Amino acid sequence: MTSPASASAAASAAPRTRLIAPRLALASCVRAYLGRSTFDCPPLPPAQRLNRFPATPLCSISWVIRGEAEIAAPTLGLEVKLPRVMFGGPQSRPSVSYNTGPAQGFMLMFYASALHTLSGVDISLWLDRFAPLDEALGPDWQALARQVLEAADDAARVGLIERFLEPRWQAARAVDGQGGSAVGDWLRRLSVQAAAAGWGRGARYIERRIKAWAGQPMRTLRRMNRAEQVFLAARADIFDGSVSWSEVAARGGYSDQAHLCRETREITGLSPTELARASQDDESYWVYRIWS
Repeated sequence: MTSPASASAAASAAPRTRLIAPRLALASCVRAYLGRSTFDCPPLPPAQRLNRFPATPLCSISWVIRGEAEIAAPTLGLEVKLPRVMFGGPQSRPSVSYNTGPAQGFMLMFYASALHTLSGVDISLWLDRFAPLDEALGPDWQALARQVLEAADDAARVGLIERFLEPRWQAARAVDGQGGSAVGDWLRRLSVQAAAAGWGRGARYIERRIKAWAGQPMRTLRRMNRAEQVFLAARADIFDGSVSWSEVAARGGYSDQAHLCRETREITGLSPTELARASQDDESYWVYRIWS
């Protein structure tokens, strides 16, 4: 029989959500790991079982550890039910998935050019696409994915991934001179590498190289990076309700508040005010909340 205390604790439990940083040796390859479970909290209503993701320059591998997930945007070209392990390329627009009931998931998020270096995948072919992992990456990645799916917990999953990636990434860095971990540093490095690779050739050639490595034009990548940095810098003001979006826009280098609103809506689907409110009050925006 469940005691009143334990029943009360269960009723007040929230979904378990974790943002895990990679080890230092992989900081220029892996942006982060995300772990999420709704098994140990009261059942969420359907509207709160959505998982809303912003546009992103990152690539991902996602695991459905327990439960089921469905795609909530049919234009992405998948069957309704998502595979247990899925590869995602960079996204130029927000995306949404849906859990039919309690679910546990895990996500590995890569810098796109790092994944290109490790796998040889032309990232531009994966813009705005999701697919089963075996359609994107080779047998060694698929073997890793099966091990991660069967691992006991998130710590074990991270350990498996990092033991797989670290020797490969160290070898790649020795060849390409990769380094740094912040998105801004990654974008600057990407631009320099593309220019060096295209030395003596035109700007169009350099832009094609950047798209092959990162999936999107440098202009788009910089816009996404700026929006993320602006919201991170304004986090304290947003959460205590004292934010001035005109001041945020000015500090972030936007021409005006309307410019900030347009770009925020393109990346997230919401205005800055709507996003700030949703990230605090709407469980389906958990990614925005944990990332900030």
